[in-house]
Amino acid sequence: MTGVVVTGQGAVSPFGVGVAKLTAGLWSNEVAIAAAPWVATRADNPFAWWAVVPGFDPLDWMDEKVAAGTDLFAQFALAATVEAVADAGLEHLNPARTAVVHGTSMGGTRALLKAQHAFETGGPSAVERKTMIQIWPNMAAAQIAMRWGLHGPQLTVCTACASALDAIGLARTLIRSGAVDVALVGGTEGGLPLADGTADGEFVPAMYVGQAAYGMTTGARDAARASLPFDVHRSGIVTGEGSAALVLESAGHARARGARVHAEVAGHASLADSHHPSSPHPGGVWEAQAMRNALADAEVAPAEVSALVAHATATPKGDAAEIAAINAVYGGRRPPLPVSSLKGHLGHTGAASGAMGVIAATHAMRAGSFPNTAGTRDVDPAADFQVVTGDPLRLAVDVVQVNAFGFGGQDASVVVRRAE
Repeated sequence: MTGVVVTGQGAVSPFGVGVAKLTAGLWSNEVAIAAAPWVATRADNPFAWWAVVPGFDPLDWMDEKVAAGTDLFAQFALAATVEAVADAGLEHLNPARTAVVHGTSMGGTRALLKAQHAFETGGPSAVERKTMIQIWPNMAAAQIAMRWGLHGPQLTVCTACASALDAIGLARTLIRSGAVDVALVGGTEGGLPLADGTADGEFVPAMYVGQAAYGMTTGARDAARASLPFDVHRSGIVTGEGSAALVLESAGHARARGARVHAEVAGHASLADSHHPSSPHPGGVWEAQAMRNALADAEVAPAEVSALVAHATATPKGDAAEIAAINAVYGGRRPPLPVSSLKGHLGHTGAASGAMGVIAATHAMRAGSFPNTAGTRDVDPAADFQVVTGDPLRLAVDVVQVNAFGFGGQDASVVVRRAE
């Protein structure tokens, strides 16, 4: 068994393309939330906030043929992975000893919705002929593998918002078992608008309306207060988009090639909440168990954890359950554990959110500070931990726990620590 380390990172986020833009936005307390592109396209559209990826050009990252055959979710993933591989300094990937493990919750849903819309408005001839290869959720991993001509395991994880953390956990298992030396991992949630973040003519994705119908979206009218994780005034999710990618290696492989190491992936756990399709157990019982299991896997005690990146989607029920879970694991600790959620800045980037949390954790180790939770001011008094608000917190960061809890009861947690 060997240690597994992060040697490369890449991101496509509502702050723009690149890890530098992601971390600069987080640490500058920027909010990348605006009115959804479809608000003004139809008089009967519900109002909702959205956090789109701005100014993305697929041709900056792939040729025209690949761009034509892929939906945005795969394009985001490919761009993030290209950055991650470059960051890792990997000029050559051993085709048989490199895995691709990528997570997504919706895959090419946008391509499917657009094809149906085109068929209903323009007939069979209007349907994009590459629709089928744009739809499949495994196409992000497939495009990554094809980019580098890889022949190791090519796996797609679909565990809703926990997908990226479960992809990291699965890739870590492959590396620790000796099956591979390197894994390109991450999570992606495809853009529903055009690549530049604007509305696509008269096309309005049904997912946009469906979220409002299910009561998922916030009723707030101030973008800076639209997503309020752990705030007493929290009222719902703001959807975000993008991708985050990591290069994982065995510690020995990284050491042999003199790689720079961002952090060690010390522990992972995943389990089923089994309570409700969209709500966790109200007592946070199983979320707490996932957190404990990840700590046990890392052989890290709660007292050794510097900070926690929470899932915290700003929903009344979801945040209440996670508050209970964090209290169960860390409650009573003095000084209290610093906790933050990225969703006040970015909205909920779905399957990518966990990997973005890992990138934030590794940056915190270098920066000597921990990001705040944008927008949140009035912290829920039930929290027996420190929700970081206002500005980033000056903090020596050595060990960070990252949570990701998804619809369907997908509870996952990862522990990352400063590499020795």
